[in-house]
Amino acid sequence: QAQLVESGGRLVQPGNSLRLSCVASLPTDSAYAMAWFRQAPGKERTLVAGISWNSGTTFYADSVQGRFTISRDNAKNTVYLQMNSLKPEDTAIYYCAAKPGYASPDTVDYTYWGQGTQVTVSS
Repeated sequence: QAQLVESGGRLVQPGNSLRLSCVASLPTDSAYAMAWFRQAPGKERTLVAGISWNSGTTFYADSVQGRFTISRDNAKNTVYLQMNSLKPEDTAIYYCAAKPGYASPDTVDYTYWGQGTQVTVSS
């Protein structure tokens, strides 16, 4: 019943910017925290950024703090990840995720997942 569709990933040069989008169709109209994860080849999936149901709380991994911004538009059922000053180590598949409730978004216990979008940062 749930569907999360990411878009916006592409090849960019270091220092450039990119914005990812995720359009979510979820089982109910209740509150959901949402997040972006990423996974590079041969590495574990990690939480990049999270946002609470009403955008009141955000979380960022240390590796992206100050460079990435997560936001959401509940009327459009969409979450965004603005990525600035991209580095080669940002290269990964980026996944959109959601979980029901009002809890803090800074955990990895997300319930619903998209299929991912590839971001490659290389000169």
